[in-house]
Amino acid sequence: MRRYELKDYEWERISKYFPEKEPGTPGRPPNPHRPIVNGIVWIARSGAAWRDMPERYGAWETAYTRFRELIDSGVLIQIFRDLNIDADMQDLALDSTIVKAHQHAAGAKNRSCAVYPLTAVLSTQIRAMTAKRLWIG
Repeated sequence: MRRYELKDYEWERISKYFPEKEPGTPGRPPNPHRPIVNGIVWIARSGAAWRDMPERYGAWETAYTRFRELIDSGVLIQIFRDLNIDADMQDLALDSTIVKAHQHAAGAKNRSCAVYPLTAVLSTQIRAMTAKRLWIG
């Protein structure tokens, strides 16, 4: 078990959202779900760029594509909702970090980004869940 990887009991809680492909179904067999989910968790917990994801989790492109599919299909939100049902909020810790910008930073054009940063989507949920180790170790 490596740092930031899901433990067996944590994987059991979310494995129902990652069904295996039926035998005899045409097409290429998908990559195993658990290493890819561990890679997504590693990115979320470490704050590293997708390209810096360790190879033991598979190709970073595959992990990113799977992450986008989980977000677009609503599966990731459903996982968070299900895990929050029995969450003990006694030790919940949320933070708000303020970074002072340079005075010239306010005049830049607002460019929309086609790539959703992982930290913007998951940071609050992961911080809340890690307080009680519900999902990420």
